[in-house]
Amino acid sequence: MAAAVETLAPEGRVRRDVWFALGIIAILAVLFLPVPAVLIDIGLALSISLSVLILMVALWIQKPLEFSSFPTILLIVTLLRLALGIATTRLILSNGDAGVDAAGHVIEGFSQFVMSGDFVIGLVVFAILITVNFLVITKGATRIAEVGARFTLDAIPGKQMAIDADLSAGLIDEKEAQQRRRELEEESAFFGSMDGASKFVRGEAVASLIVIAVNIFGGIIIGVTRHGLPLAKAADIFTKLSVGDGLVAQIPALIVSLAAGLLVSKGGTRGTTEKAVLGQLSAYPRALFVAAGMMALFAIMPGMPFVPFALLSALMGTIAYLIPRRIAEAQSKVDAQAQAQEEQRLLESRESEAVKDSLKTAEIELRLGKHLAVQLQGAQQELAHRVGRMRRKFAQQYGFVVPDIKLVDSNSVPSKTYEIAIHGTVIAAQQVRPGEMLIVVGDGPLPTIAGEEVREPAFGMRAVWVPEAYAAEARREGFSPIDSHSVMLTHVSEVIRNNLPQLLSYKDLRMLIDRLDSEYKRLVDDICPSQISYSGLQAVLKLLLAERVSIRNLHLIIEAIAEIVPHARRAEQIAEHVRLRIAQQICGDIAENGVLSVLRLGSRWDLSFHQALKRDVKGDVAEIDMDPRLIEQFGVEASEAIRARMKTAHKFALVTAPEVRGYVRMIIERLFPTIPVLSHVEIARGVEIKSLGTVS
Repeated sequence: MAAAVETLAPEGRVRRDVWFALGIIAILAVLFLPVPAVLIDIGLALSISLSVLILMVALWIQKPLEFSSFPTILLIVTLLRLALGIATTRLILSNGDAGVDAAGHVIEGFSQFVMSGDFVIGLVVFAILITVNFLVITKGATRIAEVGARFTLDAIPGKQMAIDADLSAGLIDEKEAQQRRRELEEESAFFGSMDGASKFVRGEAVASLIVIAVNIFGGIIIGVTRHGLPLAKAADIFTKLSVGDGLVAQIPALIVSLAAGLLVSKGGTRGTTEKAVLGQLSAYPRALFVAAGMMALFAIMPGMPFVPFALLSALMGTIAYLIPRRIAEAQSKVDAQAQAQEEQRLLESRESEAVKDSLKTAEIELRLGKHLAVQLQGAQQELAHRVGRMRRKFAQQYGFVVPDIKLVDSNSVPSKTYEIAIHGTVIAAQQVRPGEMLIVVGDGPLPTIAGEEVREPAFGMRAVWVPEAYAAEARREGFSPIDSHSVMLTHVSEVIRNNLPQLLSYKDLRMLIDRLDSEYKRLVDDICPSQISYSGLQAVLKLLLAERVSIRNLHLIIEAIAEIVPHARRAEQIAEHVRLRIAQQICGDIAENGVLSVLRLGSRWDLSFHQALKRDVKGDVAEIDMDPRLIEQFGVEASEAIRARMKTAHKFALVTAPEVRGYVRMIIERLFPTIPVLSHVEIARGVEIKSLGTVS
């Protein structure tokens, strides 16, 4: 079916084009061939109906460009009237002796109805129509079209630039830009065509004057000389026929001229003529009230007719009274629609925000099981206070503010369990027992109180859960029971320490830089981004935090980076240099009572790591190539030595050669994340050292 329609559509279009061409040829044929009076009547009726149709279309279009074919239509209907005028002239001059119906019944009707049987009245009406059409409507429409065409052409470059600017800004796409350019071209062509099309009507008015004069004088001469009519009778018949013919031609011409004037006078006003005119005239009720008052005044004035002015006064007053109500009703509807649209927009916005919020993940999240969440409801305020103190402690210890800890209830978490998530990833999970307390025993003896032996979640040490009622008895035995809240928060604190690099965001870096003094800000501007990018600076700080080195002395770190960055690009090399410059701080954070306890690598392992180093052409260490069995053996011996020293020393550091420090740290951090690894050159001068032995 669709294929058939596509096949027939071109044929129908061709047939329509053919019929249109035949119509134009028929109009041209009327100029030369004699036409019977019946066809003349049909042609005159067609001319009047076309002029009324053109006027109605001009009234109802939204904008002038919707009737851009008007100049062409105006030319065709003008040609039709001229052809009919020549045909009627031929009939009037050849058959005028037969009476006023010689040129058809349409002309006869106009001569009898409009002229009331008196050709003098017809001449006066014809002259008035010519004057109105020629001097008023056509002249004004021509002037409007001329000025509109001139200003439209002058505005084309600016409008073209505006379209290009909107296209460049992304406000419109290429298709809409092409459509706007096409409308701009059509608008300029339309007003230019209207300027010329108005000349058709003016020329037709002049031609009508000449035709009616020829018909009158030529008809009288033919009637007297050829048909032997008396002069008075010949003048009466041919004048009536000529004036009737002129009226039949001028009334459609006047209607088309009015349509042209309405079209070009619309300008930039959008909407139908009724909306454009009546809507604006009735938009001011006070003006209607004043006009109604003036009509009422005229109605009561002596000598003035009361009824017409009174009716107009009542009509205007009623309209002025009803308009505000209509406006209020329309405004209420508009407001209701706007409110509904706003509510819909807000609903869509909330849904969109909800979807966007679901994409966001909390940086630190403590997920509680249902039973645990119910147990902690009464301690929410205390828990928030302790979390706040923990964050302040981190800020003082490590030099930046860790993100807020978000507490959420989760159905996916077992009822007595909590999970600690960093950036949405669960790092640790542990079960706690509300109503019980944890006793950490380590490698010491267990308490005599009955309880379940477990591993303490933060450090993995041996511990026992005992009922809260036996806490006093445990204290008498020399143990320190820990409540479940403290166990959970200690675990959270240790997880945060182990993930400090992940918690230092780019935003935190910029905040830390903004808090520096102006001199150090200038130093940062000197090296960033010319020698090191801000993300590279962030990477150096993350390497320090990964080994729990505080960045609270950021100004010293910036100075150290500025020293080494012209000579080194790798973040690991820069971080090692920074460690040398803040060695005093590193040693001070590890030392206890001013004494730094150290565990050294034995000469065997120093030699093994040194021999495994691979260097590049510049002599810098590029990688380490060590037998996996040696690495495993080193891990075993280091674990034994570290565990043995952890019983006697609370804080100590493993000390090794500078070139292998990073690789030793990679091995040790998987076994003992909290044990710092220092190089010999990182031990600050003046620090008292206590040797705990060697790994050997």
